[in-house]
Amino acid sequence: MTSIMWFRDDLRIADNPALVAAVHEAAPVAIYILDEESAGIRPLGAAARWWLHEALVQLRVDLADRGIELVLRRGPAAEVLAALVREVEPTAVYWNRRYGMAERTVDTQVKEGLRTSGVHAESFQATLLHEPWTIHTGQGGHYRVFTPFWNQLRELHIRHPLDAPDRTSTRAMDQGPRIDGDDLDAWGLVPTGADWPAKLAAQWTPGEAAAWWVFEDFADGPVNDYAEGHDLPGTTGTSRLSPYLRWGHISPFQLWHALSSRPGPTSGGTMAYLRQLGWREFCWHLLYHHPQLATRNLRGSFDRFPWRWPDRPGAETPRCLRGDPPFPASEAATADEPVDAWKSGATGIPMVDAGMRELWETGWMHNRVRMLVASFLTKNMGVHWQVGEQWFWETLVDADEASNPANWQWVAGSGADASPFFRIFNPNTQARRFDAQGNYVNRWVPDALLPGYPEPLEDLADSRRRALDDYRTIQGS
Repeated sequence: MTSIMWFRDDLRIADNPALVAAVHEAAPVAIYILDEESAGIRPLGAAARWWLHEALVQLRVDLADRGIELVLRRGPAAEVLAALVREVEPTAVYWNRRYGMAERTVDTQVKEGLRTSGVHAESFQATLLHEPWTIHTGQGGHYRVFTPFWNQLRELHIRHPLDAPDRTSTRAMDQGPRIDGDDLDAWGLVPTGADWPAKLAAQWTPGEAAAWWVFEDFADGPVNDYAEGHDLPGTTGTSRLSPYLRWGHISPFQLWHALSSRPGPTSGGTMAYLRQLGWREFCWHLLYHHPQLATRNLRGSFDRFPWRWPDRPGAETPRCLRGDPPFPASEAATADEPVDAWKSGATGIPMVDAGMRELWETGWMHNRVRMLVASFLTKNMGVHWQVGEQWFWETLVDADEASNPANWQWVAGSGADASPFFRIFNPNTQARRFDAQGNYVNRWVPDALLPGYPEPLEDLADSRRRALDDYRTIQGS
């Protein structure tokens, strides 16, 4: 007998309920399907594609250690799985749920097709502490404000993580069917002709084992001061676990219980971090109830906001997808368009430029600085938030389809539980407050005081007044 384990955004062995079920059922065949063709599926950005390549290399090793082979195939998931079922004739197919509308539609198609074929199909909760339809207001609706959502979430039972299946609980690979799969390199996930992959590899090690190394470093120190330290970009104050959560190398259940059970004076920092896990949940809650989160303002009045650069994402293939750096630092002063200057870290505002250069060099940006660069683009520059959201989608290793648009809409003022539009972050004031010693800016913008550094792209006071004037045009609508 054979079962199929379908991996998606859950690239780990431990606390993987679908894998546990597949191993318990029969000798499992594990498959990862690169689906960029099913209707509504958003293709991965360039940084995410690099991460996925490295993660699949590691997952294959981890599974082989437990006697399970990982098969790679590409195409519409429902069709690929149907073909695999015909080859393998499994008794059951298992996977962990996803919550975007397109992904849910695919899952429904798969489940209906399998059951029609007489194959048991079952999905599990593995990526969220509580599924979006289980948390609702007293009136039965969904939350649009974070604090009451968090207050309810933290009172609910959080299940304990599941143990990883070991080799003794799996059938050896030579007892299972041999299935042909794609060559990972042939997928072309790693950009060529640029040094970006080398830069990312110098910063990150994808995989389950690496996730726990990062967690231990965080839990052994920074978590103690996380409540204050996570706001300071020039220090090691954050967890840097976001890409590991995004790809499922570590689960929120594991983090919740590992931090909650640690001894020592970490209660304030621990609660501050768990609240961040709650915000992640809230973003997925929003996406579930608003499937067009990345393309439509949650606050309809912003449909009439006079964005000054209304160019929509997707008009041109980003350079990073063609294998070229989008805007190298050496070209910063020659960027032709204002949006190009923002992307390249050439706005003449050191704190903004530091964030954008950190993003390109590392595939990641400190959370507070993400808010600053987003505020500068949407409010000081007046550019539609979707332009920035797509750039982050292309360049962040941790970009997911819920947190990325939800956070951009929060900053822009068009989202749920939004920062009021008139709260416009002043990047110079923020730098004095959160980077008082200049450690962050000096690292990423060492040329800030040198000849040739660009003049500020926007006058912060004038552009703030202009943004508020624009906002008045939609108030009351």
